[in-house]
Order: sequence, then structure tokens, then C-alpha cells
Amino acid sequence: MIQWSDEQRELREALTPWFEKFGDGHLRYDQAEEFPRGPWRSVGESGLLALPFAAQYGGLEQSLLTTMYVLEGLGHGCRNGGLSFSVTTSMVGAGVPLQRFGSAELKARYLPGIADGTVIGAHAISEPGAGSDALAMRTSAVPDGDGYLLNGSKTFVSNGPVADLIAVYAKTDPTAGPLGVTTLLVARDTPGLTVGRPIRKMGLRASPMAELFFTDCRVPASHVVGRPGTGFLVLDHVMKWEILCSFAVSVGEMQRRLEDCLAYAKQRRAFQAPIGSFQSVANKVVEMWIGVESSRKWLYDTAAKLTEGQNVTLDLAAAKLVASEANLASALHAVQIFGGNGYTAEYGVEQELRNAVAGTIYSGTSEVQRVRIATMLGL
Repeated sequence: MIQWSDEQRELREALTPWFEKFGDGHLRYDQAEEFPRGPWRSVGESGLLALPFAAQYGGLEQSLLTTMYVLEGLGHGCRNGGLSFSVTTSMVGAGVPLQRFGSAELKARYLPGIADGTVIGAHAISEPGAGSDALAMRTSAVPDGDGYLLNGSKTFVSNGPVADLIAVYAKTDPTAGPLGVTTLLVARDTPGLTVGRPIRKMGLRASPMAELFFTDCRVPASHVVGRPGTGFLVLDHVMKWEILCSFAVSVGEMQRRLEDCLAYAKQRRAFQAPIGSFQSVANKVVEMWIGVESSRKWLYDTAAKLTEGQNVTLDLAAAKLVASEANLASALHAVQIFGGNGYTAEYGVEQELRNAVAGTIYSGTSEVQRVRIATMLGL
């Protein structure tokens, strides 16, 4: 188990008062399916988005593990799961690949805005006919003079309706397989980019999603992240961070949900006894606790191995699978423990269940993770 230093604890504690503020009006934003602009400004003011970035760009230069630790605190304190998801999407989807692979010019131009929240980031990977099978993407970026002409469409783009900067993955050489994909940064005001209307969805409603359309969208060669043909290398780096950071938030949400259920099970009475005294309820609470601890261990142990340069392909798939399914089970248990109150929109428990479903789909479905693990085991 990782032992957090005084400095790491102090950083998380310093941000903790902000987290509850971020969740102001979370039920209203969820019901209206509206991006919370006011709370987003508070996120920028807090410095949360600056965690992993270099100081010269306004960042706090924190490690992956420290970033995850603070994001777990975000999940615990902020009840707006959609906002938390938009935070990790902007930080990881656009900021992390830019810091790791971007040119000095691109970093100087865009990272300060991502770090202070004035630039909202997104990344565009999935297509109507290519979700987890990214190699099946059809969006193309054809060399043209001193840049590329981008054509095609992307779907399920989180932050799409509000993003100022989008990391787009496109084929620059359709004959080269994984070496034919390139990552390009596309600003929202680029001619030829059309943002579709927001896609209505089951959960994470305060994190808007849209389809993007590219029609002879001219992107300068200077906006390539990394080098042409290295898009899958960039994507691999991003997906590791995305899984570890977004599900660190989920661990915080599960921890807070466990605490809420424990308190409710102790004070809610039925048949002249606290409902927590009934084995059927107690078992649910125990399973929630096991889910939190198992998820936390898998995520942080995997992050530690990644930081040490070890191969984490198997660990990452297992961590994602364990955390996403534990979060879903935890949210369902919470609805049952809260009973009629859990089923109503007023308490927000049903919202957490709707949010939790998404984790078994994004960043590679549970089915994909099981196939990946089976393959790594030699099946």
C-alpha cells in the first residue's frame, strides 16, 4: 500500500474545500443536461487542472500517482460526476498528450489555458463504425502543402460541445496499419469543423457529448502531436492516464457512497431495528467496502508499475475492469439500501447509478478488457 507524504496530503487537503463547491447544483445540471460553466470556472481557479503539467506552463508538476490521489479526493468531495468526468477529459485527453509529445510551440500556446481551465480540451477517437476497434477508423488526414486536409467524423466526443481544443486521431496512411495513424490538434474555430448537437445520454449528463464533422478541415503540420504515424503511441499513453485518472475519481465516489450508506444503514430503522443490522443490508455494505479497497489497490499498484517503466497491459485491463464493475455494483447497492429514497431523483443516488454504467463502456468496454486479459494469459 502506498504511503502518502505530508506534501501530498497537504495538497489534497488544500483542494478539498473546493471540491464540494464544484458540486453546487449538481442535480439541476444533471436534469437540464447542462455543462456547469460556473463550477468549471471554480475548477480553473482552484488549480486542480494544473496538477500534472510543467511549471513553465502554469502547472504544479505533480506525478501521476499524486494526480490520481488528488483526483480521488475530487470524486469523494464533488457530487457532480459529469463535471469530474469533464475535468479528467480535458486534462488527460488534450493536456497529457500535448505535454508528453507536443512541440515547444504547441505547449506554449495551449498548455497554460488547459492548466487554468480557460481552454477546455477533448479528444476524438471513436467513430460511428469504429469504437473500441480504433484501427477501423475512417477519418483521414491527407498531406496538403504545409498541412493536412482532415475529412471524416467522430462520435461520442466528451466535452465536444464546449471544447476549445480537440486532439483528433486520423489516418494519414491507410496502408500502414497502426503506423498510419496521426494525432492532430484542432482548434474549435478551424474552418471545416462542425460540432453536432449534444448527444443525450443516460448518465454523466453535465459532461456534454457530441459528434464532430470534418470537411476539408485544414490543420497545419505544426499541429501534429508527436510525429506523423505515431498516433497509436500517443493514444496508448493517453489511455493509460485516462483509465488511471478517471477511475481514481470513481474510487473517491465509491468511498463517499460507502460512507453515506453506512450512515444511512445505522440511522434508518425498520421492524424496530437499524436496517444495517439485517444481514442482507450488511452484506451489501461489505461488498461496497471490498469494491473500494480492491479498486484502489489495482489502480495505484498499476500506476506505480507504470511509473517504474514496467509493462502494465494486463494490470491496466484488470484495474479498469475491477474499478468500473465495482463502481456499478456499489451504485446499485446504494439504490437498494436507500430504498424508495434511492430510486427518486431528489437524493441523487439514482444519478450515481446512471453515471456508473458509463465506466463499463468508455476507455474500452468490460468485454474488451476480458478479451485482452484472456489474450495476455495465452488463450
